[in-house]
Amino acid sequence: MPAFLQPYEDRIYSLVRIVVGFLFFGHGVQKMIAGFGGQIPAEMPAPMFWAAGLIELVGGALVGLGLSAGWAAFICSGQMAVAYFIAHQARGLLPMHNDGEPAALYSWIFLLIAVRGSGIWSVDAARGR
Repeated sequence: MPAFLQPYEDRIYSLVRIVVGFLFFGHGVQKMIAGFGGQIPAEMPAPMFWAAGLIELVGGALVGLGLSAGWAAFICSGQMAVAYFIAHQARGLLPMHNDGEPAALYSWIFLLIAVRGSGIWSVDAARGR
């Protein structure tokens, strides 16, 4: 890590967690209440769509707020890995060829958050957890 960033490591991590959580929350809003122009894709079974939307909505909010973010991020990471292999992998080997780059990135970022936890700017930190 560059030395000039080291004093800000915890703050930068918390900002990344907050931004990623709320971006993911937005995907849940798209699915659950058709916000932001969301709609059910024809190729996705409705129960899978609603389960994904619920994980995105609740998981994204928990990660963004830093409330049990490690566990929420672990579940979100798994959902994105499953989404990648179900919806994208069959269309090509590499994420750049099968439109799976967002799912792959979310999966790995959530795995990092699952390992690091909620961080300093979080509900968990405020509660002393």
